[in-house]
Amino acid sequence: MPRIGTRKLYYLLKDDFKYLNLKIGRDALFNYLRSEHLLIKPKKNYTKTTHSKHWLRKYPNLLKKTKVEKPEQVFVSDITYIKTRERTHYLSLVTDAFSRKIMGYIVMT
Repeated sequence: MPRIGTRKLYYLLKDDFKYLNLKIGRDALFNYLRSEHLLIKPKKNYTKTTHSKHWLRKYPNLLKKTKVEKPEQVFVSDITYIKTRERTHYLSLVTDAFSRKIMGYIVMT
């Protein structure tokens, strides 16, 4: 069973531990597997969306010292990725910085 987790492994072996009169708990099993370098690193379940260490020009934040006091004074935008079975889609949002209301959006494929 490739990539079986320690909790599931402990659950499957618990009866065998009792039969062999071994007293080992889940945490002790974790520690033993860690000491033997047998723990499995979890797979990343996300898409890396930001790469800030690039050679392209990075623009300064022009609104850093601006105090937003009313709706529709400042709009901000962001892009996020939505994965489906077929492909990755891009969702672009324009949000009011004061009320945090979504003022506009578009989904692109």
